[in-house]
Amino acid sequence: MPVAGLALHLERELPATRPVVFGASTDPELLGRWWGPTGFTAPEVDVDLRVGGHYRIAMQPPEGDPFHLAGEFVVVEPPARLCFSFRWEEPDPDDRETVVDLGFDDQGSSTVLRVDQGHFTTEARRALHEEGWSQSLDRLEALLATGPVS
Repeated sequence: MPVAGLALHLERELPATRPVVFGASTDPELLGRWWGPTGFTAPEVDVDLRVGGHYRIAMQPPEGDPFHLAGEFVVVEPPARLCFSFRWEEPDPDDRETVVDLGFDDQGSSTVLRVDQGHFTTEARRALHEEGWSQSLDRLEALLATGPVS
């Protein structure tokens, strides 16, 4: 039975301007460099960046077969906001489609990225996404800290 209000909220200050962080969050080549938990790769990233457009990301764990997530963009407001549905292909029985809302807050030479996602059916699924997002944001922060990304 789903728990009402089971949502995820994270904030991370990143060492780049809003347009750079937004670009790293939407450009398929850049997304592939940081998406996924530590040790994962994203060998295929397809993005049709427009309201109603779809995306699909292949995630390759360190061991085992790749799996995919996909969704549709519902808000595209560069460089301030990006909102999209999120669903696992071949989901866990406790999964359901969620909505991710990314906010990019201008801090001058840095950007605070806000991640909101929900609602989850169980605390375990919410915690799994929190870990995945946290490790992905670590990777994004490291990528941006190396200097200009392109």
